[in-house]
Amino acid sequence: MTISWEDFLARVVERGEYRGEAEADHAARVVLVLLGEHLVGSERGELADALPAMYASLLRDAKPAAEPLTAERFVQAVVGWIDGASTATAQWDIGAVLSTVADLVPGELIDRVIEQLPEGYDLLFGHPTPA
Repeated sequence: MTISWEDFLARVVERGEYRGEAEADHAARVVLVLLGEHLVGSERGELADALPAMYASLLRDAKPAAEPLTAERFVQAVVGWIDGASTATAQWDIGAVLSTVADLVPGELIDRVIEQLPEGYDLLFGHPTPA
């Protein structure tokens, strides 16, 4: 069963220690659209299936990126989309959203998602890969 929008957002609010739902919702939208630009195949659909419809469509409908972003460039892309964000706050936003997503799906799906992304995304999801 897919988590409700309210429950998903409540988890992001709690993890990100946001002042309210609007701030958490904006972070979730930015992170999920950017992530969607870098995922392909069944993993994209399986990940979207675990999300509330509004967020699932952002992930599914994102236009493919021209080139993959390194984890560092992904963080900088989030900085560019959130007013007043710094590298540190963008990392915090990404962590709040992606760790919530990671908790909703089987670990093997997260492993498959991370495998198709450049190095460093494992940390963004809160699932460091053993060295």
